[in-house]
Amino acid sequence: MRYAAAGGYTPEEQACRERLRSGVAERFAVGESSAQIARELRVRRGSVERWRAAWKRGGAEALCSSGPVARERLCERQWTKVAALLDAGPGVCGFEDDQRWTLARVADLIGRTCHVGYSLTGVSKLLDRHGYSWQVPVHRAAARDEEEIARRREETWPEVERSPASSAPTSASPTRRGRG
Repeated sequence: MRYAAAGGYTPEEQACRERLRSGVAERFAVGESSAQIARELRVRRGSVERWRAAWKRGGAEALCSSGPVARERLCERQWTKVAALLDAGPGVCGFEDDQRWTLARVADLIGRTCHVGYSLTGVSKLLDRHGYSWQVPVHRAAARDEEEIARRREETWPEVERSPASSAPTSASPTRRGRG
């Protein structure tokens, strides 16, 4: 089983990983080799050996999760506030030049609203943990003119949709005609 390298684990992924480790403890008790376990679970052998050492020291309880590696720096109330602003769009938050959320903008937004500093990597992991993607704009452009779009569809699209000028067969051959 493979896991995402960045962003931390969602609660579902944490539960899945917990089940994986508890199953490994049972396999250790039976005496299966680390290489066999690693191959079947598609994890590194070193990880299985690290789990085995922890299991020998403290039993199955030693394989239980000790929680996230880093403490969440935003409380639930703060994240709810940031999420509402992210959903409202960059224009509402003072970024009117375009309608994209970049990592730098989200870090700035968190700093202004919650007085908490985040690095760009930290913002990326935070957004990933909460199911947000910073690459794709969520909202349409603020300057979008629906009437102009409808007018162009009616006027321009029929011209583009017309059939080709000639119905004579063409050749797709890359060769030239012979001289003669």
